[in-house]
Amino acid sequence: MARVLHSPLDDCLTLLTLWGLIGLAGLLRPTSLRYVARTLFPLGALCGLALAAVALTSIGAPRERAVLLVGLPDLPMHLRRDALSSLFLFLLGAASTGISVFAAGYFRRGHGTSAGLLCLQYHLFLASMGFVLLADDAYAFMVAWETMALSSYFLVTTQHSLGEIRRAGFLYLLIAHMGAIAILLAFGVMQGGSWQFTFDAMRSAHLQPTWAAVAFFLALLGFGAKAGLVPLHVWLPEAHPAAPSPVSALMSGVMLKTAVYGVLRVSFDLLAAPQWWWGVAALGVGLFSAVYGVVFAAAQTDMKRLLAWSSIENVGIIFAGLGLAIVFHGAHLPGLAALGLIALLYHALNHAFMKSLLFCGTGAVLHSTGERNLGRLGGLIHRMPWVAWLTLVGALALAGLPPLNGFVSEWLLLQAFLFAHQVPHTFVNMLLPLGAALVALAAALAAYVMVKFYGVIFLGQPRETTLLHAHDASVLERAGLAWLALGCIALGLMPTQVVASLRIVVRELAHVDLPDPTAPWWLLEPLPGRLASYSGLVFLLALLAVVILTVLGVRLFYHRRVRRAAPWDCGFVRLDARMQDTAEGFGQPIRHIFEPFFAMQRELPSPFDRAPRYRVSIADRIWQRLYEPLGSLVQRIADGFSLIQQGRIATYLLYSFVTLVVLLAVVL
Repeated sequence: MARVLHSPLDDCLTLLTLWGLIGLAGLLRPTSLRYVARTLFPLGALCGLALAAVALTSIGAPRERAVLLVGLPDLPMHLRRDALSSLFLFLLGAASTGISVFAAGYFRRGHGTSAGLLCLQYHLFLASMGFVLLADDAYAFMVAWETMALSSYFLVTTQHSLGEIRRAGFLYLLIAHMGAIAILLAFGVMQGGSWQFTFDAMRSAHLQPTWAAVAFFLALLGFGAKAGLVPLHVWLPEAHPAAPSPVSALMSGVMLKTAVYGVLRVSFDLLAAPQWWWGVAALGVGLFSAVYGVVFAAAQTDMKRLLAWSSIENVGIIFAGLGLAIVFHGAHLPGLAALGLIALLYHALNHAFMKSLLFCGTGAVLHSTGERNLGRLGGLIHRMPWVAWLTLVGALALAGLPPLNGFVSEWLLLQAFLFAHQVPHTFVNMLLPLGAALVALAAALAAYVMVKFYGVIFLGQPRETTLLHAHDASVLERAGLAWLALGCIALGLMPTQVVASLRIVVRELAHVDLPDPTAPWWLLEPLPGRLASYSGLVFLLALLAVVILTVLGVRLFYHRRVRRAAPWDCGFVRLDARMQDTAEGFGQPIRHIFEPFFAMQRELPSPFDRAPRYRVSIADRIWQRLYEPLGSLVQRIADGFSLIQQGRIATYLLYSFVTLVVLLAVVL
């Protein structure tokens, strides 16, 4: 192993290896849940914390390379750590710290897979994501990528005795491998005829514009499948609800970001000079995914499926930022390209904390109540106050409310859209304002979804009597939730410091940068001249001042005039849970406005029904119009090929002989 010793790269490799060893240690006592949950998962959390610290301190460090003498003969694995890798390693380490602490208190007996095997799969998943971020050749990248896909597949199918979960896992694995084939083809194009598959060889290969575009769109297809871009999104609403909640948090919060990392690596590093029209395609797919995802999220009645669709929306926003950055970069507007890249990287960090927090919060609710259906929940803030208040932080952040982190990245992205008129292409100038409107629409609908999510679960009255026995999360689960909530708060209150670190990444990746700021440390000013500025800290202080002054004013001036009484019941004799707005009722306006998006079936009662029933089922129109016919076509083709299976060895030897003769004729 040839590399610089005692370097950040060396430390990262050591920590990733420790994750693998922790996973193997689970096989020593595979049936001991206490050993796995109380010892190995906290150790994995410590490794994540150390990885986050190493990665954060190394963002500004010089690039490092390493060659691991493992793998195939004359084909070692090349590794590299640079600013982009360090940023995503920080995301991986910081988010996995909270998730692993939560998982230490979450896993119970009866999840289907033994505790030791689950520990191996979980930590192998973490280590493989880290190796994806360090890989510097196609061979190492694809080995790590496939390891990540397989380990996450086994985690999704933890409760493999259920047919629904097996089907969700198969769909996930199928689309993951389709994406992997596209990525492999992209690497094949980028080697440029040199047949050298190191990333350095791809950087030095001067591709013709047509082949460069082919490589980019193959990468967009492959990484888009892993990220859940529409129409390659169909696995995500199935796999995330099927997996245990900590696994769902890892997949949504972290694994989807490896796809973002991959497309950034290809677009701005390996291809070096992306064309502006590539960005228009990425922008269109991202915006459509954002709106499509948030509309379906608003119509869901399963809390984990709602969050899965919300992840599609947020990935769409990230890819919209990518497309905008490519458009600006191709139009030779370096400052705006840097702003677009910073916005998408900031949102990737934010989403890792926000969505991990919400998935872990739903896991605590699921364990306490045994319910995922929003129609059977309600009033849990009284029974689960820790989970309710910590989950509220994630809900407000995902709704894009200041001073939390979700607001900052969406505000930066909208700032980039506002300067789209500087692009010297009339057609693009006409489209980009529409993009800004769609981002604003997606952000507004995301707030609507979070009101539904939080209000139906935690507020009001319990809709089932069994909820009266709900209990709060354990100490470890609370600690994991608190860590993720603090991440949301810190990223929201320190945007200037976060942007300063992201500028280092963008400068090294795309050779663009924002103008040097003239504002003080507490004020975020993305572009000079005070065109727009924001301070999360000032907003928080003003908010606290208003609340404190209001409370003091009420106590000072209205102390003797205030009395407590039951709320007005509008003339009804009693108020109960049946009078509360349901999840279906909350989503009805969205279903009505965006009805062309849905494939709906309604069961409506008539005035003469003695036992009236109302039921609405919502399906994905893309699944029905694209994937079901495609699946039928593939099945017919497979049935046709099955005719050549005669069960006779002589026939199979004849097939092999004919194939060999044809190949020799082609080669010679």
